[in-house]
Amino acid sequence: MKNILLLEDLPEIRAWLRKLVLQVFPGSQISESARVHDAISLVGAVKFDLALVDLGLPDGSGVDVVHRLRELQPDAQSVVVTIHDDDEHLFPALQAGAFGYILKEQPRELITEQLQRISQGEPPLSPSIARRVMAHFAAKGKPQAQLPSVSLTERESEVLLRVAKGYTLPEIGVQLGLSRHTIADYVKQIYRKLNVSSRAEAALEAQRLGLFR
Repeated sequence: MKNILLLEDLPEIRAWLRKLVLQVFPGSQISESARVHDAISLVGAVKFDLALVDLGLPDGSGVDVVHRLRELQPDAQSVVVTIHDDDEHLFPALQAGAFGYILKEQPRELITEQLQRISQGEPPLSPSIARRVMAHFAAKGKPQAQLPSVSLTERESEVLLRVAKGYTLPEIGVQLGLSRHTIADYVKQIYRKLNVSSRAEAALEAQRLGLFR
């Protein structure tokens, strides 16, 4: 893997992923982007071997980048790196051409192992994602319940409650056994889902959602 695209809008997580990628693929050239628009421009200008793509970006979805890369560079491999483990995010990404789907909240060692599989031609899939894909095809043809238009996952609710109570990101990370970077990504997604921009607004939403018991 000589040329790699890294699409992630949070600088701390982007730096963490860059370090991880260089560990797995030493000497690779990494092009970084924090926006969908910029990443699509890079796809049109640079030939990539691999793209690590976040889904929730300020100007859109990383799925658009996965789709564009498949159109312009069919030999390149796109791997989603995200906190989202639901069907609403997983299957559109796979349908757009994603070769793998990795969850950020996994231990670093497991993510490293999954990325190493790429060189062996194996799709990097987090265990829970692999099970979800298998369950989907096992149930293919059966009617599925309609997904709610806006909802928080159980993990997002846990994070929101602690944000509303005033805990810092490192403190929340310790409480939930996750890294500060992962918590920061959850907070970003929660704020975006709820259309809020401050801890105070988040606290009001937590109360409205009945998280204070």
